[in-house]
Amino acid sequence: MRPREATPKMPAVARSRRARLPWRRTNEVVVVTGASAGVGRATARAFARRGARLGLIARDPEALQATRRDVESLGGMAVVCVADVARAAEVESAAAMIEDRLGPIDIWVNNAMVTIVSPVAELAPDEVRRVTEVTYLGTVYGTLAALRRMRSRNRGTIVQVGSALAYRAIPLQAPYCGAKFAIRGFTDALRSELLHDASNVHVTMVQMPALNTPQFDWCRTRLPRAPRPVPPVFQPEVAARAIVWAAHHRRRELLVGMPTAKAVWLNKLVPGLLDRYLARFGYASQMSQTFVAPDRPDNLFEPVRGDVGARGRFDAEAHPSSVELWLDTHRTAGLLGLVGIAGGAFALWRAYAGGELRKSRRSLPIPRP
Repeated sequence: MRPREATPKMPAVARSRRARLPWRRTNEVVVVTGASAGVGRATARAFARRGARLGLIARDPEALQATRRDVESLGGMAVVCVADVARAAEVESAAAMIEDRLGPIDIWVNNAMVTIVSPVAELAPDEVRRVTEVTYLGTVYGTLAALRRMRSRNRGTIVQVGSALAYRAIPLQAPYCGAKFAIRGFTDALRSELLHDASNVHVTMVQMPALNTPQFDWCRTRLPRAPRPVPPVFQPEVAARAIVWAAHHRRRELLVGMPTAKAVWLNKLVPGLLDRYLARFGYASQMSQTFVAPDRPDNLFEPVRGDVGARGRFDAEAHPSSVELWLDTHRTAGLLGLVGIAGGAFALWRAYAGGELRKSRRSLPIPRP
């Protein structure tokens, strides 16, 4: 018998929304971009456990076929669409193929991304353009393809996979942070338009913490040491659970993990102090102890071939769950959020009072081998 994820009980306050929010459905049609690895791969598996029919979009056909096998082994079914989300025509063709083979799309998850880890002064224009086209415009094109189908039916959910970096940018990832900021602005505008039209199409954004995905092994970098996620790190299955939950609840936005909540709120309260903190610690926290190989491949313009799965190489430190996410999805996150923000503010104050952040006024070179 194929494994199925237990369907949680729907709270009484939400029962009247069943017609609009297909939480109990097991035959929903879900599109996931960037489905070949990382968060997209984990998300496809999570929907498959609910018996969903999945449209899988990514650039690498071999990895997409591996995701399809995962989906089918977990009780779902899948259609593979090899496409580059930076090309609007390919996204539209993929959407048409998915609806032709699986039926009307219920949920569209915009997850595809690429990044480059580099100081701004060392970026090439085509690198900035590519990160923007995939991460930002790929989300826009996916949203447009979903809206063309959902608006006429007056139903459906679009999930934008965001990041804490959509609120608080960090050094060495300026193009990616800019793209995530842009997604948030685009989504806010769309949300207001849907409300103006009294549309039942729902759009939500899920802001992620640092995740243990393969992107740190194949993103382009100009650093001497291999990139890594900024601790604390969570497993991609935490992100997948958040995406599935957000797809079935009318929440405007979902902050995943205490680090995300702290980044969002501390940036509102003490942005200048965070500037200094990141100037001091933002470089070393994104570098591991392993030096970058001269022939290291990257996926900025072409996919790195092969099936790498959902998780990266940081299993030993990655958290498999998030207390903050559980509390947030159970409507009790407010107090914990305040405690976390207070703790983060106190830590920043201690660092500043100890003189560590004041030293950051001087330019800090990137360590070289």
